Amino acid sequence: MSRIGKLPIEIPKGVKISFDDSVISVQGPNGSLKRSVMSQVQLVISDTALEVTRNDDSNAARAAHGLTRTLINNMVVGVTKGFQRDLEINGVGYRAEVKGKELVLALGYSHPINFVIPDGITIDVEKMTKVAVKGFDKELVGQTAAKIRSFRGPEPYKGKGIKYADETILRKAGKTGKK
Repeated sequence: MSRIGKLPIEIPKGVKISFDDSVISVQGPNGSLKRSVMSQVQLVISDTALEVTRNDDSNAARAAHGLTRTLINNMVVGVTKGFQRDLEINGVGYRAEVKGKELVLALGYSHPINFVIPDGITIDVEKMTKVAVKGFDKELVGQTAAKIRSFRGPEPYKGKGIKYADETILRKAGKTGKK
């Protein structure tokens, strides 16, 4: 039995979960999310909790058990609290600002990078070097943060570029010179 899969998902007040034709939909104060559920697992929905059970002990069912429970839990947490991913910009002249529905990044290239903010995502810029990506869909928040980071990833010598706030960059020593 999966240690993660056997844990029940508590349904907070204000969250409505419905399941029909292998599609689960979760509605809450922040929004609503839908996801298809794999056929190897079954959902048991009560008033205060949701449990994920698997049909058999095949490898596919065992793999889908914990994954399905985690995905549904992320949906419940997303529509109640939401998710946030913080990015830091390091480098002389590197900065970010939000103009309407675009994030404008100056990252040392000859041109600014205009990134269109997807629906369901809000981006806050603090002091032009700290970017917070917020939303209720964990997958979309992570994907958006990874896309912004990909414009100029951190380099190992001076640490210039865009990095996650909790990321540590392994630094390399520069040239030592002739002796």
